[in-house]
Amino acid sequence: MANKIQVKLILELRSKNMSRNSIAEIRGMSRNSVSDVIKRSKQLGITYDDVKNKSPDDVYALFYPERHTIESLFAPPDYDHVHKELKRVGVTLKLLWHEYKNQCAKEGSIPMGYTKYCKGYGEHTQLSQLTSHLTHKPGNTVEVDWSGPTMSYVVQSTGEIITVYLLVATLPYSQYSYVEPCLNMKQQTWLRCHVHMYEYFRGVPIRTVCDNLKTGVVKHPREGDIILNDEYDALAHHYMTAIMPTRIKKPKDKASVEGTVGNIATSIIARLRHQRFGSFEALKDHISIALEDYNKTPFQKRDGSRYEVFLQEELSYLHRLPDIPYEIAEWVYGRAIGLNSHVIYAKNSYSCPYQYYGKKVDLRITDTQLEIYYRNERLQTHNKFPSYITNRYSTHEEDMPDKLKINDWYDERITRWASKIGPSTTVVINRIFSSVTIKEQGYNSSLSVLRLSNLYSEARLETACEIALSKIKVPRYNHLKSILSTNQDLLYKSDKASVNETSVEGYIRGAEYYGRKKR
Repeated sequence: MANKIQVKLILELRSKNMSRNSIAEIRGMSRNSVSDVIKRSKQLGITYDDVKNKSPDDVYALFYPERHTIESLFAPPDYDHVHKELKRVGVTLKLLWHEYKNQCAKEGSIPMGYTKYCKGYGEHTQLSQLTSHLTHKPGNTVEVDWSGPTMSYVVQSTGEIITVYLLVATLPYSQYSYVEPCLNMKQQTWLRCHVHMYEYFRGVPIRTVCDNLKTGVVKHPREGDIILNDEYDALAHHYMTAIMPTRIKKPKDKASVEGTVGNIATSIIARLRHQRFGSFEALKDHISIALEDYNKTPFQKRDGSRYEVFLQEELSYLHRLPDIPYEIAEWVYGRAIGLNSHVIYAKNSYSCPYQYYGKKVDLRITDTQLEIYYRNERLQTHNKFPSYITNRYSTHEEDMPDKLKINDWYDERITRWASKIGPSTTVVINRIFSSVTIKEQGYNSSLSVLRLSNLYSEARLETACEIALSKIKVPRYNHLKSILSTNQDLLYKSDKASVNETSVEGYIRGAEYYGRKKR
């Protein structure tokens, strides 16, 4: 076992004229053990040539038959099985030793002690050239951080240099790594990178270790619970991983990714330093190629590459990805529900149940959907309009009030208000109502137009509507506000008055001017 003297190796080194002190120092052996082997070889008259064809165990039994007899009494552990089981989460040598003892009790054999068991495993890994110091277990942890060094690309049309940040993630066991270039380091970018990272690894580790950055961690006290922000916590629940921020000013808590950041700087940033990129997409493509080369480059002090170790030894330990990827969401708080039972976001309107008219609601916005919440209760879900679309309505009929339960005269009241201002204002309001699917959708737009009369006077609003109708099919608040705020209505009215005055008092030519002479 581990305390067994390596008799054959000592004889071999001694045959090469190495001193006993040198043998002990170079091979890490006890000087007394080396001296004892040399002494016994002389007593027995045995040299290295006599035993070079024998196995180390046979040579040891030849020199120390009494010890060999005692050690052979113990049931030999299956150290190959031990090494494999140690890769599993929560498995320790102590646990495996207890299982070994229980098995020996069932078989009626004699188990060795825990110390001897551990030393035996150490010798086994040394002889088998295995890594016995299993600091990291496969599939247990991923370490995530922003790289200090950055990259950039140039906008060809303007020559502007855009800084690009790199998110780096590493699985410590296999050192398999992921790198994603980003245009900012905001929370939504941070979360989206996590989604892409898990997809790249084709699974989710038990723990996600990150730094104490504000995009993920609200509070990390020395004592008490760590508080994550809501979205980061929701992502952790979706992927069933434990977010574990490192201790403040303790970079060794995520030493793997700290080391990887330096390697990435060399393998990717330095490799691409002479290239100039004209777009973010071009930079991203080159980083992807360099990352693949980095992961598939053979280790210098370990068999295989990062990719091979990940594929063969770690991938199977990762949890399966959820069927639906996590959607990154933005929260908007305290939006009021209007008279038309809609709430406005990004210049578009989304319906919610009419019973909540006047209430303040919260909006959860993802890339594809908009959800409306009232006191943590979800009221409605809509497909979100793309960012380039404005002034649209997403209306669910069930959200609209029952026509029998509301004042049917509300739209008539708006029309009557418009008619008091003037005919052009009435046309504008009628066209607004004609442009919507249901009349409730026209309430807010119409009222916003009519309220301009309180700010600028009814006469000026009427003039502005007249101007707008000559240029725009369905004028709205923004069009009319622009006309009024720049006094275009006053100039229009002044010019119109001048034309009328000229037409009344102008010089009128007589018949003689046109050649009609009296006879």
